[in-house]
Amino acid sequence: MTVVVDADMIIAQLDNEDTHHANVLRISDFLIKQKAQILYPVTAIAEANAHIQRVLGDSVRAHRMATAFIDTDVQVIKVNHHIFQQAVKYFSPTMSKKNTLFDCIVVAIAEKHHADAIFSFDKFYQKNGFKLASELL
Repeated sequence: MTVVVDADMIIAQLDNEDTHHANVLRISDFLIKQKAQILYPVTAIAEANAHIQRVLGDSVRAHRMATAFIDTDVQVIKVNHHIFQQAVKYFSPTMSKKNTLFDCIVVAIAEKHHADAIFSFDKFYQKNGFKLASELL
């Protein structure tokens, strides 16, 4: 089982006050038990980091999070030109302002790796043919 992570999952996992925090922990536990391959797009990490630093105002936690992705065996997926090209195909000026090029990159990575789901709470992924990780339970 392969699952691609979006920034909202990373944020919810680190922020105890996030409305999705408990669900993220429950889903994460399930994925660990299933020995799922979890892929973290570097852009999702950067997007989550910016949110933690700017919106939550926690530069210390943002720094800890960034360094944690260096010091672990987490599978960080880089974004090359091909992934970017595929992502732009999903990007549209008429799409919701809540869905950004970052989300399109997640879709492109999920396609490339034939992901079973995307770990997010954003319906954008379902609209583009992907299951959310919560649907795997």
